[in-house]
Amino acid sequence: MKAVISVTGKDSVGIIAKVSAGCAEYGVNILDISQTVLKGYFSMLMVTDIDSINVPFTEFVDAMSKLGEANGLFIRTMHEDIFNSMHKI
Repeated sequence: MKAVISVTGKDSVGIIAKVSAGCAEYGVNILDISQTVLKGYFSMLMVTDIDSINVPFTEFVDAMSKLGEANGLFIRTMHEDIFNSMHKI
């Protein structure tokens, strides 16, 4: 199974490292990543593999959200099924 993680906020050093470390802590593997900085604002989208996640998915979602709050970022984590359902016409 996969999850999509989006990260937005003011740019600062180490954002990718912090989010990547958060994923690794919970056994979540990053499959693809795209990031950009627009006029000082950081934006990143990650596709992750959650087959080896070591906690319930909801706990991971909450942990990533708290990681974002602690670092002045907005981190949203969605299961691939929900993400796909949101983008169907």
